[in-house]
Amino acid sequence: MRMADKEIRIITNASEREKELRNSFFNLFRDCPIPPNERLNNLSLFMSRQALSNLLYMEFLYRKIVDVHGIICEFGVRWGRNLALFESLRGIYEPFNYGRKIVGFDTFSGFPTIHTKDGNATIASKGSFSVTKGYEDYLRQVLDYHEQESPISHIKKYELVKGDASKTIVKYLDENPETIIAFAYFDMDIYEPTFKCLEAIENHLTRGSVIGFDELNLHAFPGETLALKEFCGLNKYHIRRTPLNPFCAYVVIG
Repeated sequence: MRMADKEIRIITNASEREKELRNSFFNLFRDCPIPPNERLNNLSLFMSRQALSNLLYMEFLYRKIVDVHGIICEFGVRWGRNLALFESLRGIYEPFNYGRKIVGFDTFSGFPTIHTKDGNATIASKGSFSVTKGYEDYLRQVLDYHEQESPISHIKKYELVKGDASKTIVKYLDENPETIIAFAYFDMDIYEPTFKCLEAIENHLTRGSVIGFDELNLHAFPGETLALKEFCGLNKYHIRRTPLNPFCAYVVIG
């Protein structure tokens, strides 16, 4: 896939027929006759089953931490759809909890390095899953908008941390030693940053904290599972899943 003359490498399991269908459907989206002032409120017309499943899954996890004190961290932000969703869910379920800060960590330039434990898939290579140049500035504007749509909007309740998360999380926690993490979501796919971030946040978790993973037990990206296995073993916590996604899973700290 190319955007603005830059190759953006992603992975898809779609068949050729599915790709053709999606291209045709994108044309319907592009040529939408709905008046511009009504389009945002009708985006569910174009939401795929897969995207809806992700939304429902994140809402399911968010409800689990409503009574758990602490912030939300996402490791692997990319385009930021989960961060925006978390802002809206906070506005729905706990609109006056201005202590529920949402912090996103990402290089915004794709995988910084690849470890031997990340397997041999072509997509597991340096720079995969990058975004367009300067995208984080655009994302801040989007997140600012969502914040303004919720109560206590004069207090900024999100932060984007650019860089290698395995390093920036340490700096963030050093500068914010009071941090309690209620919900940490891992979507970095690869071994080294996942393992190092798990290590870094361990002493900032509490009973009831939720740790979510986007690619557990996935052959194309073994690194995420290996990081969890080496960090705490696979039998310390009940690794749970829902029918909504095949490889997403979570643990609740007991």
